[in-house]
Amino acid sequence: MPEEVLFKSETEQSRAEIASMLRRVADNLDDGKSITLTAGADSVTMEPPARPTFEVKAEREGPADGPGELSIEFELEWDEDNGGDGGSGELEIE
Repeated sequence: MPEEVLFKSETEQSRAEIASMLRRVADNLDDGKSITLTAGADSVTMEPPARPTFEVKAEREGPADGPGELSIEFELEWDEDNGGDGGSGELEIE
């Protein structure tokens, strides 16, 4: 299935700035509101359903014998047609 990127932003920010953005997303999810992403002239509004799939991934990219790049990715997924209900186990984040 081909992927269409609707919005992308990649900027270096402080941990506090990132936490503030994640709190805004969390507040909108709690309140059942849509989430609008804006960077410059680009903008997209998404309306996650009541039960989207939440994917968390920790990755290391790079050579096996040298330094690489580490990442933590958080992703909400749902079908455009019928919302979302799925998952593979209970996630905990500390």
